[in-house]
Amino acid sequence: MSDMTVIGLGAMGTALAEAFLNKGYAVTVWNRSPAKAHALAAKGAIMAASVEDAVRSSPLIVVCLLVYDTVHEALAPAREELSGRTLVNLTNGTPEQARATSHWAATHGANYVDGGIMAVPPMIGGQHALILYSGSRQAFDAHSKQLDALGTSKYLGEDAGLAPLQDIALLAGMYGLFGGVMQALALTGSAGIAAGEFMPLLMSWLHAMQGGLPKWAEQIDAGDHTSNVVSNLGMQADAYANLIDAGTAAGISSELVLPMQRLMKRGVAAGKANADLTSLVELLRSPEQVD
Repeated sequence: MSDMTVIGLGAMGTALAEAFLNKGYAVTVWNRSPAKAHALAAKGAIMAASVEDAVRSSPLIVVCLLVYDTVHEALAPAREELSGRTLVNLTNGTPEQARATSHWAATHGANYVDGGIMAVPPMIGGQHALILYSGSRQAFDAHSKQLDALGTSKYLGEDAGLAPLQDIALLAGMYGLFGGVMQALALTGSAGIAAGEFMPLLMSWLHAMQGGLPKWAEQIDAGDHTSNVVSNLGMQADAYANLIDAGTAAGISSELVLPMQRLMKRGVAAGKANADLTSLVELLRSPEQVD
């Protein structure tokens, strides 16, 4: 019997299997397209002939596929083999999908742990690869040493939905940052300023702005958006129009920045002009009703 089985050998699944192999573990691998397993077999992995054999081979089953529907489809023939084993699902999905899959695994006698990988494949196995876990604490503790081979592990709680929730929240922050950076580089580029020339100034500015985020957390947790306001929403909403106008004048699309302007205007209309920007979180929790 091997130490763990990795099911799904795309770029990320292959990186997971390699990280386990690099730590000296006996690893069984399976993929619906067997050819993807050959390179891993050359490195010492055991190729399972079927998904049933793959699940039977190990007490720890690590799955990384494209979507949760694919997870259920792939494991369906081996569902009776899951009993008494730990299923760690590192497929990207939603909290609701994780909770439903946790229930499905429990009906087949498996301990379930969901995970969110905050890394790209080349990072796997290094300390900067953060992997979030939630679900069965007992199962996580039993296999934490093996899972630590993949990167820095962070257990969030028994609710299987917590890992994908925080995964998606982190991605939201990342894509928001990326969107702003793309808008900035498109604008400066329209004036002939090379991205490499402007980037140091942009990074310095973003680093300085990050220093205020802990205060944001305090305000949001306290529900107090009006104490010690330095730059109120009304002023920022007025100034924000310049982002739109400057982009339009330069022939730059406003599709990344218009949603924020709409939210700011909604906040001002709701009487939050003298509050801090953090007051917009409350509006996001109460979506605008569109007729």
